[in-house]
Amino acid sequence: MGDPLETLRKILALEEKDYGFQDKAVAGGLARYVATWRKQAAQFYGESAGPWIEDVAVRLEAYSSLQPDARQQALQILKEVVQSPPSVATGEPSSMPAPAPVPAPQEQEPSPKAGEGLRASVTLLSGVGQRRAELLGKLGVNTIGDFLYFYPRRYEDYSQLRTIDHLVYGETASVIGTVWEAGGRQTRGGMYLFRAILSDNTGTLEVTWFNQRYLEDRIKPGMQLVVSGKIEEYLGRLTMNSPEWELVGRSDLETARIVPIYPLTEGLTQRWLRQTLRQALSAWAYRLVDPLPETLRKAYDLLPLGRALWGIHFPDSFDHLRAAQRRLAFEEALYLQLGLLQQKLQWRSQPGRAIQAPEGYLESLLEALPYALTGAQRRSLDEMLQDMATGNPMNRLLQGDVGSGKTVVAALLMAVTAVTGGQSALMAPTEILSEQHYKSLSRLFAAFPASEGNSNLAGALRVLTGSTPTAEREEIYAGLADGSVKVVVGTHALIQESVVFKELALVVIDEQHRFGVEQRAALRQKGYNPHLLVMTATPIPRSLELTVWGNLDASVLDEMPPGRQEIDTCVLYPNERERAYTFLRHQVAEGHQGYVIYPLVEASEKIDARSAVEEHERLQKEVFPDLKLGLLHGRLRSEEKEAIMSGFVRGEYDVLVATSVVEVGIDVPNATVMLIESADRFGLSQLHQFRGRVGRGEYKSYCLLSAENASEEATERLKAVEATNDGFVLAQKDLEMRGPGEFLGTRQSGFLELPMISLADIRLLHAVREAAERVLQHDPDLALPEHREMARHLGDFWGMTGDPS
Repeated sequence: MGDPLETLRKILALEEKDYGFQDKAVAGGLARYVATWRKQAAQFYGESAGPWIEDVAVRLEAYSSLQPDARQQALQILKEVVQSPPSVATGEPSSMPAPAPVPAPQEQEPSPKAGEGLRASVTLLSGVGQRRAELLGKLGVNTIGDFLYFYPRRYEDYSQLRTIDHLVYGETASVIGTVWEAGGRQTRGGMYLFRAILSDNTGTLEVTWFNQRYLEDRIKPGMQLVVSGKIEEYLGRLTMNSPEWELVGRSDLETARIVPIYPLTEGLTQRWLRQTLRQALSAWAYRLVDPLPETLRKAYDLLPLGRALWGIHFPDSFDHLRAAQRRLAFEEALYLQLGLLQQKLQWRSQPGRAIQAPEGYLESLLEALPYALTGAQRRSLDEMLQDMATGNPMNRLLQGDVGSGKTVVAALLMAVTAVTGGQSALMAPTEILSEQHYKSLSRLFAAFPASEGNSNLAGALRVLTGSTPTAEREEIYAGLADGSVKVVVGTHALIQESVVFKELALVVIDEQHRFGVEQRAALRQKGYNPHLLVMTATPIPRSLELTVWGNLDASVLDEMPPGRQEIDTCVLYPNERERAYTFLRHQVAEGHQGYVIYPLVEASEKIDARSAVEEHERLQKEVFPDLKLGLLHGRLRSEEKEAIMSGFVRGEYDVLVATSVVEVGIDVPNATVMLIESADRFGLSQLHQFRGRVGRGEYKSYCLLSAENASEEATERLKAVEATNDGFVLAQKDLEMRGPGEFLGTRQSGFLELPMISLADIRLLHAVREAAERVLQHDPDLALPEHREMARHLGDFWGMTGDPS
């Protein structure tokens, strides 16, 4: 291969002398030559010349986006840069001058104040004034760093666009066409319909949007649009309903094959975002210090940071895009894993209380149970008892489907802890769930045999919530302080300063994703390195187990106790609602009870979904006037919720109309049917949790899912719930469909959303885990020079997300 620099020098000379800086020396502009340049230069000069090759590549890309009067200066700088190439043997420049700045299209980027770096305001970027900074702020972009890491939500490959005459019914496609006609009208049903006819000289496509009046001012005849969506047919015509769209120009088609599409807010355009991001990358991408050492990048075949940032925004090819996504995902997952592993190592290095049951005591507890443990329960119990016997604090996750028997495992651990002189605390997210745990534990403890120093465990069990009367509260405080209360169940009331334990040895947290980081830590700090058991009824896919839960050892209850019935689930069409009402009435006539669930407390103009308050009134007056209907939602006071729920348990209500407040903590064996309205508004795991509120007794139970105008994705979600009662299968499906952020509920959990990590990519996550373990094995404090930048980024990451515990 000849020296690619000779070819480049000829191109630059041609651009200057023959084309007068009009960016015509290469078809499509110098930016189109970048991929060829990178490939040929890397082969000729080797990997060690990477920074110089990238410097040239960035300048070539920036050249095409400059105004003609700025290109002359940029070309002169380019000619200087290519005068001193690295030697082929060493990759070192013979006498390379310091890199000159890449000019921006209008003006040079201002320099941030010393020490600010990527934390500097976006207003330092060219073209970003106060108004646009406020608009970017709505998208979570406030600093230069936020902007560089503001990832596209998808990409358009303009080289793969379909012509209208090649579209196929049922497929999803992207089309560029010129608007022939555009206009809106009000339908008889009160819906606003905006319709446009697009043509690309091979045919016409009718495009329709619903209830988007603003399109009247945005889409006009003569404009060129790219639309992406599912191809449908109406009266023999090609149609597309509610597609994604944007304006395109000739420059988009000529200068980019793969075009990034970003989230927007009113007042910002894709074209402006792309132009400004290109400027920011030109000025910043290769000034950033790569936090990942070169040895680590080579070991796991990762792009340098600058190349990855260019690739995520303006990839040369899909291979470049995939490599950029892999690099950035690897880095995100690495900070997560390093923090979790450091916390796990720290936790294990601390001394704890060794807890071991007296000989024969565990067997006597198991014999006292009204049923035999499943194999999964016994396996999980043995794992936990082994942890607690070591003298190091246990840090374990117990996950199991609704009804898999997590509470009895926790009860056995509490009994063993009590018999050795320790106290246990179980924290639940709601008063209803706390009371439910209290009742379940009371029944179990009453059956457990007495032992020396533990004559009556049921009598040493108390419940503490915000509703506990003052006198009783003071009595519980005293019992916890002197050790006479062996087990306490409660809500956030357990973490008040006035709660002091004599010997807290076991902390159990139920549905931990509903608690914040500080709340979980506050309870744990009530004792001296107590053992920690986290329970969740939301089954966690293996890949997720490896990430956010990576500081915990995992036990899984993947068997259901004998006698637990499967619930028949059925997806209803909107016109089948009366059938659902009839079925519900039939179940009540047989002496049972039912639920009707709604996504909203009250009606909303912005959200097209049914609400509990209005529907409760309608159902009571028009549908079930002879039945007793209760109403339960999150805006009621605690005592009101408790009264309604207690009344439902006692059978005072035939039907409970409720919101998602019933997701956990309600155990009514007589309830046999649940109707979920606007079911498409809920996630898969949440629907499964709702369904778990019925089928808790001996009677056959049913779950009815009703949705109006559900999208294709929502319908797929509902069909998945209909198809299986296996929570683990549904959890994996939910993760794949909704992504990690929504699945985790990151706001409640205290964890930052990780936009690049695909938690379904188990292979990558295993590689990251391995890398993190290797790094910490040789440098547990990340104190070596090559790890200092990584340590700084790790601190920033966990500063935003919170303590990994």
